[in-house]
Amino acid sequence: MDIRLNFINDSNDTHNTQVLIFSQNVTPGPGDASAWTVIRNCAPGSNHPFVYPMATMIGYLDSYGNYTQRLPAEPGQRFEAVFTNAGDAIQAKGTAATPRAIELANTLREGTITAQLFKDGRLYASAPAIAPGGLAEFVLEPSIWIGTLSQRSAEDSPVSITMGQDNSEISLLGIASADIVMTGGDPDPFRFTLQNVVMA
Repeated sequence: MDIRLNFINDSNDTHNTQVLIFSQNVTPGPGDASAWTVIRNCAPGSNHPFVYPMATMIGYLDSYGNYTQRLPAEPGQRFEAVFTNAGDAIQAKGTAATPRAIELANTLREGTITAQLFKDGRLYASAPAIAPGGLAEFVLEPSIWIGTLSQRSAEDSPVSITMGQDNSEISLLGIASADIVMTGGDPDPFRFTLQNVVMA
């Protein structure tokens, strides 16, 4: 069941701070992850409802700049980057070595890939530079991370989470809906708390 969330700005912010929502892969790896959702222009007293979907899709970017089709992916599944007569493709290939992991193995003869997970059609997690014979492993906790970015960014450009600050982990385990309330700011750090939680 998808989770209904409502961001509420109850802070003292006077700088039109952007709010970043992103994931953290338990399995570390290289790369500069981008925010899954960026909340912009949400002034104190305003709110921004959004949905966290439980469904996840997987695909990859190949060395030729092609994005494969996306397949539904759940923990415990293994996928492979394969070469077919029609070109590079992604295929489901049984179970992962770890039941909590989503795996993507690069079985291509040549070329690195970037493994990608999507939620609601937007990039949620990625693992770049997976060489032939290599493996990307995603282990995602039932939580989201939320932080702030004081400088403005274009709406159509990815926002790096390494630029964020005041990052907090919000557990979504067993939740059907909740408010995420941002307080603090100017000059205190921003804080994020769950309120009005409805359990599933």
